[in-house]
Amino acid sequence: MSNSQKTQIFVTGATGYIGGSVVSALLSHPSAKSFQITVLTRSPEKVELFNSVGVAAVVGSYRDLEKLTEHARNSDVVFACADADDLQAAKAILLGLKQRYDETGKVPILIHTSGTGVFIDNAAGDYATDKIYSDLDIPMIESLPKTQPHREVDIEVVAAGEKGYVRTYIILPSTIYGIANTSLVKLGVQNPYSIQIPSLIKASIDRKQGGVVGKGLNLWPNIHINDIETLYITVFDAALKGPGEAGHGREGFYFGANGEHRLGRISEIIAELLYEMKLGKSPEPTVFPEEELRKYFGGPYLGSNCRVRAERAKLIGWNPVHTVDSLWTSLEPETKAVAEMQKSKM
Repeated sequence: MSNSQKTQIFVTGATGYIGGSVVSALLSHPSAKSFQITVLTRSPEKVELFNSVGVAAVVGSYRDLEKLTEHARNSDVVFACADADDLQAAKAILLGLKQRYDETGKVPILIHTSGTGVFIDNAAGDYATDKIYSDLDIPMIESLPKTQPHREVDIEVVAAGEKGYVRTYIILPSTIYGIANTSLVKLGVQNPYSIQIPSLIKASIDRKQGGVVGKGLNLWPNIHINDIETLYITVFDAALKGPGEAGHGREGFYFGANGEHRLGRISEIIAELLYEMKLGKSPEPTVFPEEELRKYFGGPYLGSNCRVRAERAKLIGWNPVHTVDSLWTSLEPETKAVAEMQKSKM
């Protein structure tokens, strides 16, 4: 099969935790031989490594709007796995996909990464909410103000999908956990760590004491990195089959969650682990004062509530296997790995 006959796939954020997992899954996909994968990377030294596994790599970032448009224009499928809040980058990708539609008459596919952070409140750790969002309840999602994280970009993506020149699918991961162990991690091109839990561990190590936001009563959903990987591929497979296989556009929201946790419990376990490792003064977490919340997290984000039910993807065959028990099990290796990284930086 010549390259021109293959399904042209463009992936942004390919060296990241999510994007790298998506590319690894595409490389091991049963139809991998029919894919031509191109990725965007900020690291020139990673181009040859990508090439070594049959992936074309372009050096650039979300600031390179013309490159985004050009490579989207040349693609049947775009996986946007980088900054979920970059409106200009999203517009550049959508422009390229519109150009592809105008030139070929074929409707390309955009699988865009958002996040369940779009649903956060201002609890600051002091209470749990009973408000739960379902990805089948579109009016509830549409009731969100534009000022919520990710929301402005989500609106732009949905609007493009409703215009008909692109089929859009938005994936909203929740708290992702687990150290990625993909082919791209082994190759040395992918970041194997998440953001939310490692940031809490790093802050706790830096202050020499496990920390908690407020009373730690707020709730968040969670998902293992391997289950997020299968979510993207489940949506991708359905999208390739045709427009009738899975909701898209206005109905194209897919939550990535398969469990729920109290943020304070994570803080408690991290505090216990750091105390055992002689990196914390007490096994009980102490409250982050306001200046530390700003310093480490940019504000009280980790004190927010976010509650969801991931139902839509299960209708098209997504079957996540990791439950919240896997989250608790993951915290010790994650804490030890972050502690080692922090130690090596000293």
